[in-house]
Amino acid sequence: MATMQEVAKRAGVSKATVSRVLTGKGYVSEETKTRVFQAISESGYRPNLLARSLASSTTQTLGLVVTNTLYHGVYFSELLSHAARMTEDKGRQLLLADGKHSAEEERQAIQYLLDLRCDAVIIYPRFLSVDELDAIIDSHTQPIVVLNRRLRKNLSHCVFCDQHAASQQAVSALIARGHRDIALITGSLDSPTGIERLSGYKDALQQQGIAVRNELIVEGKWTPQSGALGVRELLERKVSFSALVASNDDMAVGAIKQLHDSGIAIPGQVSVVGFDDIAMAPFTVPALSSVKIPVTGMIKETINRLIFMLDGGDFTLQSTFPGELILRDSITSGPCA
Repeated sequence: MATMQEVAKRAGVSKATVSRVLTGKGYVSEETKTRVFQAISESGYRPNLLARSLASSTTQTLGLVVTNTLYHGVYFSELLSHAARMTEDKGRQLLLADGKHSAEEERQAIQYLLDLRCDAVIIYPRFLSVDELDAIIDSHTQPIVVLNRRLRKNLSHCVFCDQHAASQQAVSALIARGHRDIALITGSLDSPTGIERLSGYKDALQQQGIAVRNELIVEGKWTPQSGALGVRELLERKVSFSALVASNDDMAVGAIKQLHDSGIAIPGQVSVVGFDDIAMAPFTVPALSSVKIPVTGMIKETINRLIFMLDGGDFTLQSTFPGELILRDSITSGPCA
């Protein structure tokens, strides 16, 4: 592939002159411009996106920041595939930046995309606080929309699922079916989603006058292995439970395998429910009940909102998306039904 230096040599000008022609900044005679464009045509040189866009106010790119600890699992795959497809449908390019392992690195990833002159940025945060996110939005002219976090100040700049209410819904459904001893495998507790799902579990129990028992709660790490380890830990504690909530489907799959290996029938002895309604949920044995998180709708809303902020047009604000419990074979009536 031809380089800018090769174009400059062919046109008989400096590399800086080629750059001025591409950016439209600085005086270049029409004769020189013609020679440069002719050299570009003859050499097959393709200016990079940044160089081609510097002459205009937009780059037709949207940035996405996701912390790499969220990369595993099908939820991220669904998020990224929908974001890429919908961005393409809007005639834009999607750039991904890694938020790495801290709030400062998430902040740097946002700035990196803005330095590349992305027209707007989506962030799926793990470490930045709500107040920090509000401050970042206030300090930049480019639109920034936060996915899966409720902001205090800039409500029009966030799109989220009510994870607390979704967790309440799942636990309440088990209670309604006669379960009282309900175990929980949490997600990572440095994750806002993990914290909200734990809080929803506790509130659902307390609203029905059922005591929260810490011995029925184990911490997971979002992976099938941690789901299996969570069940093993519960069994080692010798606590009785008739239902198990796993904070995502990956952990639920691991939990089901460990329960089966331990000779515990599902749902006959223990009912199981997960979150995210992954593609394999209907095909596990038994088919896994799960709280469906409307990822497609959330991404669509996020991108439509950014396009509206950039271009104008029709816009209807919907910040909160509800989860939906999908009942399958892994849940049955409990001892108190």
